Amino acid sequence: MALPKAYRLKSRHDFQAVFREGTRRHGSNLTLRALRLSSAKQPFLDAKNKIAQSSDAAVLAPTQIGISVSTKVSKRAVVRNRLKRQIAAALHQLLPKMSPGWRLVVIVKPGAAESKCVTQQFLQELEQLLAQAEVLNGHS
Repeated sequence: MALPKAYRLKSRHDFQAVFREGTRRHGSNLTLRALRLSSAKQPFLDAKNKIAQSSDAAVLAPTQIGISVSTKVSKRAVVRNRLKRQIAAALHQLLPKMSPGWRLVVIVKPGAAESKCVTQQFLQELEQLLAQAEVLNGHS
């Protein structure tokens, strides 16, 4: 199950900003890069209208998430795409718990393909990483 369009991080510029300025949290199979959006730095752009919203809307912008699976994880696209789908399914379950105004990149480590991780393991690890980064509401 893919993430809703409003929650997807798409542009190269956005990915680079998260990698450059975001905080890192490491797990056994995943790494999380998180960047809190500030209203002064970059206003949220509406995808349809391309109009900058007010600073209040920037704080309430939905959390945008990108998933990165390198060819170091697996040379086979089938394996990489399966991992992306499993992570997206786990993130889809966590979306209601996430606070708005974040940009996240989930990076899969090379050991994840061999460990035969399932969606439930990704869900637990992602929940821990998001809580460490204080992205979840209540920081459970």
